[in-house]
Amino acid sequence: MEMEMEKLGCLTHLFVTLFLASFAGVVSMPALTDVTMEALCPGKDECSLAIYLSGFQQAISGIGSVLMTPLIGSLSDIYGRKSLLTLPLTLNILPLVVLAYSRETSFFYAYYVLRTLASMISEGAIHCLSLAYVADKISEGKRASAFGILAGVSSAAFVCGTLSARFLSTAQTFQAAAFSAMAAAAYMRIFLQETTRKTDASIQPLLKSEPSSSSDDDLTKKVQIFKKIPTIHDIKSLLGSSKTFSQVAVMVLFNSLAEGGLHASLMYFLKAEFHFSKNQFADLMLIVGIAGMVSQLVLMPMLLSVTGEEWLLRLGLLVASTNMILNSVAWDVWVIYAVAGLSVFVVFTNPCMRSIASKQVGESEQGKAQGCISGIGSLANIISPLVFSPLTATFLSDKAPFHFPGFSLLCIALCTAMAFLQSLMIRATPKISSNMVA
Repeated sequence: MEMEMEKLGCLTHLFVTLFLASFAGVVSMPALTDVTMEALCPGKDECSLAIYLSGFQQAISGIGSVLMTPLIGSLSDIYGRKSLLTLPLTLNILPLVVLAYSRETSFFYAYYVLRTLASMISEGAIHCLSLAYVADKISEGKRASAFGILAGVSSAAFVCGTLSARFLSTAQTFQAAAFSAMAAAAYMRIFLQETTRKTDASIQPLLKSEPSSSSDDDLTKKVQIFKKIPTIHDIKSLLGSSKTFSQVAVMVLFNSLAEGGLHASLMYFLKAEFHFSKNQFADLMLIVGIAGMVSQLVLMPMLLSVTGEEWLLRLGLLVASTNMILNSVAWDVWVIYAVAGLSVFVVFTNPCMRSIASKQVGESEQGKAQGCISGIGSLANIISPLVFSPLTATFLSDKAPFHFPGFSLLCIALCTAMAFLQSLMIRATPKISSNMVA
């Protein structure tokens, strides 16, 4: 009982950290489209430059994440989740401070550069390390529900951040975001308990300095650290070690292509077609956040015991594809809001995929596995803006080959449908032995 309470306390500190970090990202989101449009194309509802710059940022961030997330996840298996969480949480503070100070064009470009550089390291890393931390503390039978609760905490932050943005001015939203990002980093460093898996006694934990006996010892440690950096061969071995894991990787690729395309397209589509403003974006995000929070904290744990995570995964992907088809042909603004309510089913997708993947590897490889999955998602984030940003800009402009402003959203629906077809073939199997993944 005492051990269970200790684990619960550790997870509570993680949830608080994730809530604060997620709040920082969400509270600024509704205002960011207006700030971007005002800085680049003042007074306009359609701006190709804003779409292309957002797509470029997403692609560059994806390149960095493909390289860094598997590395961070793998190193966290050695040095602990807390040590590696420090870097992304700290980097997320800088760009928010810039916009909290000023939203003028020059400051927007400074934010753009800092956000791009920070995202190359931090995008996906916080989520990856949080999942690995939960996997360290929770047994396999309860892991899907725990991942759902973790996602529910993010959804709760989404609701609170969106609701706050609805009533704060643009300047205040970025000030609140910067304060929350700083609070997340400070809270994590003070309260979160480390979970370190030392595989070699000669390797010292990060962020802790200990005197070394000689320069030869330092050189040996550095060599051993570099040996632990995951290579392409390591990732191929991980993907080939389990058919189920490789199937999850394929689903993550297509689903992330869709999510990346949605990020590059939806808000600009709504701005151009329905003249959405900051408050309307906040209202829409609030509906999605409330639906996700209720689903992940209440509905998902109940359904898992009845259907299993495979069926919840299929349901989430099917509804996600249907949502995008309806958005692409939306004939009135109420359709957009009605579709947003169906997010109650869409949010099943990511926790179920992560849980299935988690069960295919050993206890000492959770960081590597979650980092690999996050890296695949980041690879999709490189590809999706290269495809969907030009597609969105073209079909929202006067030079579209045919009149279908939501054509890019229809293509996003096709990507999600591909992930759904892959989910029909998946059969979750017991986890593999840890020595099979080297």
